[in-house]
Amino acid sequence: MKVINKLINIELNEGEKIYFSSDNHLGAPDYDESIIREKRFVKWLDFIKEDAKVIFLLGDLFDFWFEYKKVVPKGFVRTLGKLAELTDSGIQIYFFVGNHDLWMNGYFQKELNITVFHKPQNFSINGKKMLIGHGDGLGPGDKGFKRMKKVFTNSFCRFLFSWIHPDVGVRLAQYLSTKNKLISGVDDLEYKGDDNEWLVQYAKKKIKDFEYDFFIFGHRHMPLKVNIEDKATYFNLGDWISYYSYGEFDGKNFDLKYFKKSINK
Repeated sequence: MKVINKLINIELNEGEKIYFSSDNHLGAPDYDESIIREKRFVKWLDFIKEDAKVIFLLGDLFDFWFEYKKVVPKGFVRTLGKLAELTDSGIQIYFFVGNHDLWMNGYFQKELNITVFHKPQNFSINGKKMLIGHGDGLGPGDKGFKRMKKVFTNSFCRFLFSWIHPDVGVRLAQYLSTKNKLISGVDDLEYKGDDNEWLVQYAKKKIKDFEYDFFIFGHRHMPLKVNIEDKATYFNLGDWISYYSYGEFDGKNFDLKYFKKSINK
């Protein structure tokens, strides 16, 4: 077994919890549909704030995000304002960039006091070892996306995109992002079996290197709980499009839950 040196430690006191959410894709497919989901998400943030010590947002909060030096995409003020309120109150928020919002460059850190990660990270939470991340590009397969991600994360390509006027660049990117399966394609609607689920395969490989208790990812758009070699559990958080699902950890147990409250209640 390998020794994991960079392990972020979190200790929960009695009554404190940690919450996990992923894949809101705010902005897609259009304003009218997105704002309904956004209001429900903000209501959930209000719902959990009383006992939340830490909130993990595992990427694709936005369907597209790009930070120019002086400009960020228009909208999402309810979400951004609520996140700022929560961090101001002392709640720690960790954000893992997804494949739709990977072009983050300091705005969340400076304006919202949110810690942003671009790769999966190791955590020890009340002694439970967790590998947490968005989940894109991990495991075998998906070679086309992996090649495309190298282009998207290339500093020169980011520089070239930054010279496109935001009125053109953001609109073009939003169009292409929505066309690129809002969200999930038909092939993603069913569980494909352990051998064909890339994140399951990734977890099975990582468990050989370190004794994890939990693997927590998003990206898949399907709430999942999968046993990994009778040693650990892989959870996928689902999304805030079809499921309105989230994860809750009380210091001992991790549970997938669903936020059913409408925005009118």
